[in-house]
Amino acid sequence: MCLCVKKKCMAKSKAIAKTEKRILITGGTGFLGTHIVRQFLDAGESNLKVMASRVPEWMKDAGIKAVEGSVTDREAVAKACKNVSAIFHLAGKVSRDNDDAAEMNKIHLEGTRVLCEAADEADVSTLILASSSGTIAVTEDEQVVDETYPQPIDILTRWAYYASKYYQERAAIENFGGEGRRLVIMNPSLLLGPDDERLSSTKPVLDFLGKKVPYSPGGGLNFVDVRDAAAAFISALDKGRHQERYLLGAENMTFEQFFGRLARLSGVSAPMLKVPKKFAMAGSSLISSFYKNWGKPSPVMPNEVEQAEYFWYFDSAKAIDELGFSPRDPQETLQDTITYLRRNFLGEGVFS
Repeated sequence: MCLCVKKKCMAKSKAIAKTEKRILITGGTGFLGTHIVRQFLDAGESNLKVMASRVPEWMKDAGIKAVEGSVTDREAVAKACKNVSAIFHLAGKVSRDNDDAAEMNKIHLEGTRVLCEAADEADVSTLILASSSGTIAVTEDEQVVDETYPQPIDILTRWAYYASKYYQERAAIENFGGEGRRLVIMNPSLLLGPDDERLSSTKPVLDFLGKKVPYSPGGGLNFVDVRDAAAAFISALDKGRHQERYLLGAENMTFEQFFGRLARLSGVSAPMLKVPKKFAMAGSSLISSFYKNWGKPSPVMPNEVEQAEYFWYFDSAKAIDELGFSPRDPQETLQDTITYLRRNFLGEGVFS
C-alpha cells in the first residue's frame, strides 16, 4: 500500500474513533466541569452531552447537547445516558455543614446508583468518577500518603461531605463493573484557579483577600490547579485503570505557608494570630450555637475549623506516572486565582 494512502486511512480511522467517543459530563457546568468541557472543545471534540440543572447558552452554541435535570431523576438520567460510551460523573454538592448531609447523600449516593444503573442499561463502557482526596489523604500528623493508604473512615465520617464522597465511591464500585466496564476514581485536592463562578472551591482565597481569615490554623492542605485536574480527568478516559484511584495535587503546605504565599502575591497581610486546636474548636462551636439559637447562619463553621487542624498531604506520583498528570507551578495557580477573584468579586484594584 502506498504510504500516503496508508496515512490517509490512519487519519480516517482516527477521525472515526474520535466521533465514536460519545461523552456525557454530569455536573458539566461547575468549576471542574466547565474546564473539562473547554479542554474537550479546544481539542476538537464535539460529541459531548452535558447534564446539569441549567446548561449555559455558550455550551449549547458550541454544539454541546444539553440535558437539563438532576442525577436523582431516573427518567432524565436514562435520557442522558442514551447513545453514550463514556461518562464523567462530576455532579455533586459541596458543603462543610453537616446539616446538609441528607441532600449530599441523596446526590452523591442515590444519584450515583441511579447513574450506574442507567449506564449499565445503555451499555456505557467507561465511568470517570470525581471524588476527593479527602476520602484518602487526611491525617492527624504530617504524613504524606498515597493511594495505598487505608482510607481513614473514623476521621472522614465525622464530616458529612467527605462521608458522602467515601460512600459514593463504594456505590460506584458496587454498581458499575463486569465485563467491558471500566471505573476510574479521581481524587483531586482543593481546586484553585480561574473561573470558579459559584465560589464552590476558591472561597477560602476570597475570604483571605477580604481579610476575613482571623487566624492561622495548625493543619496543612494540598491544592491543585483546576486546569491541570481537568487535563488529568480527560487523560483518564484512555489511561485510567479499572477501580483505581488517582490522587491529584500540586503541593503540600501548612496553612501558615499557604497564607504567607497569598500575602506575598496579593499584598494582603497574612493572619498572625495562632489559636490552639481545642480553643478554636470550643470557640467555633459556641459561636455557631449562638447564631443557630438566633435563627441566623453562623459566620464560623465548626467542621471547617476542625478540618483545618488536620493534614491533607499526599503524593501524586501514581497520576503523574500513569495519566501524565503535570501540575504547574503553584505560584501561577495562586496568582491566577487572586486575579480572577479580584476582577470578578472584589473589583479591579481592591487590596492591590
